[in-house]
Amino acid sequence: MAKETTPKTSYRDTLKSADTEEHIDLAFYRPIGYAWACLARRLGVTPNAITVASIFLGIGAGIAFYYNELWINVIGMVLLVWANSFDSADGQLARMTKQYSRIGRILDGMAGDLWFATIYVAICLRENATSAFFMERPWLIWVIAVVTGICHAKQAAMADYYRQFHLYFLKGEDGSELESADNLKAKLSTLTWGGNFFQKLILTFYTGYTVNQEQMTPSMQELRRRLHADFPDGKIPQSFRDRFRALSLPLMKYTNILSFNWRCIALFASLFARMPWLYFAFELVVLNILLIYMVVRHERICKRLTAALEAGEFKH
Repeated sequence: MAKETTPKTSYRDTLKSADTEEHIDLAFYRPIGYAWACLARRLGVTPNAITVASIFLGIGAGIAFYYNELWINVIGMVLLVWANSFDSADGQLARMTKQYSRIGRILDGMAGDLWFATIYVAICLRENATSAFFMERPWLIWVIAVVTGICHAKQAAMADYYRQFHLYFLKGEDGSELESADNLKAKLSTLTWGGNFFQKLILTFYTGYTVNQEQMTPSMQELRRRLHADFPDGKIPQSFRDRFRALSLPLMKYTNILSFNWRCIALFASLFARMPWLYFAFELVVLNILLIYMVVRHERICKRLTAALEAGEFKH
């Protein structure tokens, strides 16, 4: 009798796509994440369990950044890198085992939010305890942190949205996690607070998150409506997919800069410089400029492609 074996999944199978993967991820986090994912699969650990573990590691990192001793900060840096390797592993494990879920995706996004919320609070408390400038104006660093946090949320949301939109045309609906606010609202209406409190609470926040993404991208939404009208069966011509990929691919590097790795580099540099407030300046100035540029460029691409569809350039 032939021995039954667990289906093998190669490292490459656990990646999203060559188009959207960041160079630091490919060189560092994805190989480590794959090792964690393989171990988790053998032990029967779920992707959501890995995500929860990453939350504790990220919060621990934030707490370590409160202290003015560099060696404690370095421990926090190690914890944050470890947390992000788990963040990579949960997605790779989900692709290995086909354990996809909307709750898992939402939980994954919340993990990063909790890491950085802790980091923001730690920086504020640290600056008010060690910086003469902020000690005289203790409210100022909190105002800066709140504004930075709002910008951070917009930056991360739009980077994720453009990445999923790119994957939608590259790999199809099954290869993307692109959502529709209307679909989420319809799902939300079927849930009750009494019988599905936690699920409805999470989906309420996620629906608001998706609504904000759509409000930031009116030309993209017009393109989606036009595609649905022209191709109601969802079979978008390959020629259109190829055109979109060619126009969108050069902008993927900006979505990657707005993601975790470059934030992490800037954060670590500010900690080594003993001026953690510089991290807020990086997000407020550098990343906001990139966000505006990325949104403008993507909106122009969508307007251009909508006009091409109206001119009848793409047919089945």
